[in-house]
This record gives sequence, C-alpha cells and structure tokens, in this order.
Amino acid sequence: MSTAPATTQVGPPTKHQLALMIWIAVFPTLTVLNLVLGALISELPMVVRTLILATIAVPIVIYGIMPHLHRARRALLSRRS
Repeated sequence: MSTAPATTQVGPPTKHQLALMIWIAVFPTLTVLNLVLGALISELPMVVRTLILATIAVPIVIYGIMPHLHRARRALLSRRS
C-alpha cells in the first residue's frame, strides 16, 4: 500500500490561459526594459530597438518568468480540486 497522498494531475494550459500567462510575463518585462534602456537606445531606428528589446526579453520571459507562472498555475489548480 502506498502512503503518499493522491496528487491531482493538472493538464497543460488552454490557449486562453497561456495567452494570459504570456501577457503577464511580457508586459512588465518590456516595461522595465524600456525604463532601463529607453534613453540608451532612443536614437536607434525602431527596428533595431525592437530587436534589442526582443533579444533581451524573450530569454527572460521563457527561462525566468514562465516556469514560475506554470508552477503558480499548477498550484492554484491543484488547490481547487
């Protein structure tokens, strides 16, 4: 017999949940990057500014923020069931 408590399996996020999680991660990241780097890159062409911001923001969001949001979602949904 197993004495471990039963764990609730939480499936992958729906498209809507994932969209919200991405927005929660991307908006503040880009806001902070613009506040920090805005003056330094303001004279560059828009495409170059966008490339710089995306190059910095994508790894922060994917490797830094999204894993925490997935864990938070999993914990929230596990508590509900």
